[in-house]
Amino acid sequence: MNIHRINPSRRWSDITLFNGIAHFVEVPEGDLGADIRGQTAQVLAQAELALAKINSDKSRLLSVTIYLTDFVNLAAFNEVWDAWFTEGTAPSRACVKAELANPGYLVEIAFVAAAGEGFLD
Repeated sequence: MNIHRINPSRRWSDITLFNGIAHFVEVPEGDLGADIRGQTAQVLAQAELALAKINSDKSRLLSVTIYLTDFVNLAAFNEVWDAWFTEGTAPSRACVKAELANPGYLVEIAFVAAAGEGFLD
């Protein structure tokens, strides 16, 4: 089986795929002054773009790990998260409180998804 790397650099690849399974991480890349709802919306919009690059979509997410800087933001995060999914399509998930690399980040999400056609080998 081949390993596919999308936009690889010395430090990371935007998406890494093996055997039809994709791994990628998203952080807020827009307004870091936004509250948790705004940053979560940014991350989820970016995830949709990443999924489109591998002929997939959010209904094909298998698992996520959510990193929050403060659990006081969990309820607001969940509001945006829950609204993003159609009933019955949410992946398994873990949620961790963490210090993130950029102090402006309130959330970071690591995604695992089933890729679409063209990424199965």
